[in-house]
Amino acid sequence: MQKLTVKEEELMNIFWTKGALFVRELLESYTEPKPHFNTLSTIVRGLEEKGFLDHKSFGSTYQYFAVISQEDYKNGALNNVVSKYFKNSYLGVVSSLIKEEHISLEELKKLIEKVEKTSKHK
Repeated sequence: MQKLTVKEEELMNIFWTKGALFVRELLESYTEPKPHFNTLSTIVRGLEEKGFLDHKSFGSTYQYFAVISQEDYKNGALNNVVSKYFKNSYLGVVSSLIKEEHISLEELKKLIEKVEKTSKHK
């Protein structure tokens, strides 16, 4: 899965939240200062080329919609980080979180309990 720029991810979050939109409706989602219509249109077309959006035609205008769910994107982004920085080791991720004190021992125990419960249900 391709990585999104900050602006592309911002637009995708709007599509994931609001559903199918015309570019003018997308523009209405912004507060001042609003981006230029053509700028949004260019980013939307780029997202479509990358396979994140598709469109329905309504005469000479298009309504765009997400074809990749936010969950699929998050999972892909997480997998990319784990692959790139932790050599595909989720244990390495957890070890790093513990080492940097981003996760407490109590939180780790809860995580283990959750994993054990999930494993028992499978």
